[in-house]
Amino acid sequence: MIAFARTDTSLVARWWWTVDRVALLLILLLVLAGIVLTMAASPAVANRIGAPTYHFVIRQALFVIPAVLVMIGLSLLSPDQVKSVGGICFAVFLLLLALVPVVGTEIKGARQWIGAGPIAIQPSEFVRPFFCITTAWALADARVRRNLTGYLVTVAMLVGVVGFIVAQPDFGMTMLVLGTWSVQVFVAGLPWILVALVVGGGLAGLVGGYLMLDHVASRIDRFLDPSSGDNYQIMTSLSAIQNGGLIGRGPGEGLVKAVLPDAHTDFIFAVTAEEFGALACLLMIAAFGGIILRGYMRMMQERDLFVVLAVSGLLGSFGLQAFINMGVAVHLMPTTGMTLPLISYGGSSLVATAAGLGMMLALTRRRYLEGTR
Repeated sequence: MIAFARTDTSLVARWWWTVDRVALLLILLLVLAGIVLTMAASPAVANRIGAPTYHFVIRQALFVIPAVLVMIGLSLLSPDQVKSVGGICFAVFLLLLALVPVVGTEIKGARQWIGAGPIAIQPSEFVRPFFCITTAWALADARVRRNLTGYLVTVAMLVGVVGFIVAQPDFGMTMLVLGTWSVQVFVAGLPWILVALVVGGGLAGLVGGYLMLDHVASRIDRFLDPSSGDNYQIMTSLSAIQNGGLIGRGPGEGLVKAVLPDAHTDFIFAVTAEEFGALACLLMIAAFGGIILRGYMRMMQERDLFVVLAVSGLLGSFGLQAFINMGVAVHLMPTTGMTLPLISYGGSSLVATAAGLGMMLALTRRRYLEGTR
């Protein structure tokens, strides 16, 4: 066990005594659970595509190393350093996001990835946490200076990010970015005239997506009226959850992973329910809730508006993504292609989520023990 004297003034020692160790433990437990569940869900998927049995398991385990290093590294930063890193990284990944329609790789009808040899990244995943930081910075500045410039800057950033994501297209990620931004502007106290414009724009975007994007219309129609189309994935997911019962069929005994193409990503919650049962699902939900509640409890002790807004956005994004993924699995909302953070297979999702949580841990450290900002 790591142990440091309270008189130790080294960077790591100060980090250890000021970081939320309970939240850190819950995050690491979810990462470990992600490897275990990927091992349960992915071999059948790998065999279907002709890959080695543990292809996805090995790749996910390798992604864990940079993810944990990124999270710990970012959690060492001060709020001012988080601002700087967040702004620079937002600009870099926004540029990559803009390049996706030009040089991106198309998978399943969507162009969301940029590949370089064996490595491929999904810029939209990385833009999201750094967008939270940059938006919080602009909103906090607007409140301090009492002008609309900061609000208009955030609206411009939102339009740019959403525009590039819609072009891919990725409607689920678009809704997640809009939801995250809405949390931040609500906390910041957005002027009512801008609230009306934003709500109107969001509704117009939703209607436009339904009218112009066939796959979006199809998903919404099938959600509202299951008889209007193919609902095989959702029905299979619900059947798996029901068959799992309270304690599950047992590790490796599930059937859903053999028939669902996205069992290791979009529907890993169904695999969890079938093989490990409702109790395991409740423990997973409790871990997600614990991270979010711990973060918000520490945030409420903050006086720095930037910290409050940034943590609100980062935790809102994390919690909303988890809710959407699990909600889809139990048919509470249309399918979106959203991964379960820290659990689902995917290097970009894992590392980007770790980056967001690392910045959250940095911003919620008990800085009064350090005596520095």
